[in-house]
Amino acid sequence: MIDSEKEYLNSLKEILEQGEHRDDRTGVGTISQFGIQLNFDLSKGFPAITTKKLAWKAVVSELLWFIEGSGDEFRLREILHGNRYSEKETIWTQNATASYWTTKRLQRHPGDLGRIYGVQWRRWRKPLIRINKVVLQNHDQLLELVEGLKKDPNSRRHILSAWNPGELEIMALPPCHMMAQFYVSNDRKLSCHMYQRSADMFLGVPFNIASYALFTHMLAQVCDFEVGKLVISFGDAHIYKNHVDLVKLQLSRKPFVLPKLILNTDVKDITKFTMDDISLDNYQSHDSIKADMAV
Repeated sequence: MIDSEKEYLNSLKEILEQGEHRDDRTGVGTISQFGIQLNFDLSKGFPAITTKKLAWKAVVSELLWFIEGSGDEFRLREILHGNRYSEKETIWTQNATASYWTTKRLQRHPGDLGRIYGVQWRRWRKPLIRINKVVLQNHDQLLELVEGLKKDPNSRRHILSAWNPGELEIMALPPCHMMAQFYVSNDRKLSCHMYQRSADMFLGVPFNIASYALFTHMLAQVCDFEVGKLVISFGDAHIYKNHVDLVKLQLSRKPFVLPKLILNTDVKDITKFTMDDISLDNYQSHDSIKADMAV
């Protein structure tokens, strides 16, 4: 069994066997544990889950969407489909159309998700003190992160945050993966430690693992580092009760060898990656396992 996937599968098994049954916001109900951590050595293969098929293009397009700083679900459709708009839904469509969001009447246009992840990454509102008044200006956390990694790799302040308490009410969904800290070792390997407050372990977490592994690789390339570790700490790690049988099916499967990530080495600007610059080599997996997302 492949070590990185074994960590994830063991966490599923542990939650099923030891988790507590809880009510939740969606009304579906969960089996939950608090405070789980997964570790992946990115130098030993890309941690794409193989015991069910990973929606790879959805992972890549969403991360590029975050990096672009967009909060528009229609823009995500364009990125996913080669900068052409499509009527096909994305993983964010249900959130963009959910009644708990649309009834707030905060959408500027259909597809608007408010000030979610990418908006916070690229346009965090920063107070600027002027004479006798305070005005707001945009603060680009992502470009600051890249500059900091290059200029002061030993800093303990390489942090990217999506959790903005003052703006949670103007987001279609408060961020689940809230914060990431990056660390450059003495042998110039870039590692990432991400904290996720709420983790749908079956449906969402394989996606999150792949996304932050990809992000770490991209940052390493543009900053001229090798890759180190990906560490993910979960707060409320849960399995929805309508996913239990599907989890058991996944646990019955044997993992394949991990694939290799291929990036276009000509890209040296974190904002310049496209769908065509990113691929997985030799990704083998079992069939996908379809499941409903709790909204």
